[in-house]
Amino acid sequence: MLLDRRLFLLASPFALAGCATTREPMTSRVLPPAMDPHYLRMYAAITDEPFPVPAVDLTQIDPRFLRQEVAYPTRYQPGTIVVDPNERFAYLVMANGRALRYGVGVGREEGFNFRGEGVVARKASWPGWTPTPAMIAREPERYGPYAGGLPGGPTNPLGPRALYLYKDGRDTYYRLHGTTEPWTIGTQVSSGCVRFINQDIIDLYRRVPTGTRVIVLPATGVPVG
Repeated sequence: MLLDRRLFLLASPFALAGCATTREPMTSRVLPPAMDPHYLRMYAAITDEPFPVPAVDLTQIDPRFLRQEVAYPTRYQPGTIVVDPNERFAYLVMANGRALRYGVGVGREEGFNFRGEGVVARKASWPGWTPTPAMIAREPERYGPYAGGLPGGPTNPLGPRALYLYKDGRDTYYRLHGTTEPWTIGTQVSSGCVRFINQDIIDLYRRVPTGTRVIVLPATGVPVG
């Protein structure tokens, strides 16, 4: 009987561990995004594009700015894109009070940001980029060398996809696009366009057709905290 008791006590930790595993599988535990297989797949490298899209270093991005489905009661119809510059989120409205939420980077100053309603009148894969005259006038040393335009590719600041925002049939010169600087998502850094993680703008590009309604809310000036 004593030997049997010793064997039981020695085996108990393993037996208890087996019970714990049954009740709470490893996959059900909350992992940091940098280790979570769901996010690792979402932001993995993309190799079937004309140019490679590198994997995202998730340790450089606040987890709240990673793509996720959220509750989002709104009066806007499903399929509408709503950009909230103050919170640094873009929402693709879904049915039943839900939305797909993306973290974004917005203009350094509120005056740079588009406000109001527009439509996605054009979509482009690996778009070329030309700085606007206002951008060149504001920062000639930075943007002047690109006055003639920059072809699409891995160093292009628009990234792998761009959605072109028009209002009343005219180009606003504001874009929803990717970025070569994913660590800037969630900040105010751009010249007014709305930048996404490259994997996220590819995802949004696939989901929305031309003619999609886009609402850009006014920023309140309250910093994200």
